[in-house]
Amino acid sequence: MKQITAIIKPFKLEEVREALGEIGVSGLTVTEVKGFGRQKGHTELYRGAEYVVDFLPKVKIEVVVKGEDVDRCIDAIVKAAKTGKIGDGKIFVTTIEQVVRIRTGEVNEAAV
Repeated sequence: MKQITAIIKPFKLEEVREALGEIGVSGLTVTEVKGFGRQKGHTELYRGAEYVVDFLPKVKIEVVVKGEDVDRCIDAIVKAAKTGKIGDGKIFVTTIEQVVRIRTGEVNEAAV
């Protein structure tokens, strides 16, 4: 099993959720996060004063899937989240050693 973590622009969340649903992903976790990469933040004007916004709002999506479903999930996320502009985000894939569904006690792939 693999965990796919995607950091994307907030306005792309619904498109990514729909794309993952279309390929059969039944559950995901979404967290509002802040960060920066190459964008390095930006300058804003507020009440006549300039200030630097170092951390930009992003959304972190986490899904756990079977190993054979990883490429389809990555493709769906990239197609739905891509704007072609800096700050589109990143996808990280990590190995999951064990999953337990608390309610039933099911483990590993049965729990996903």
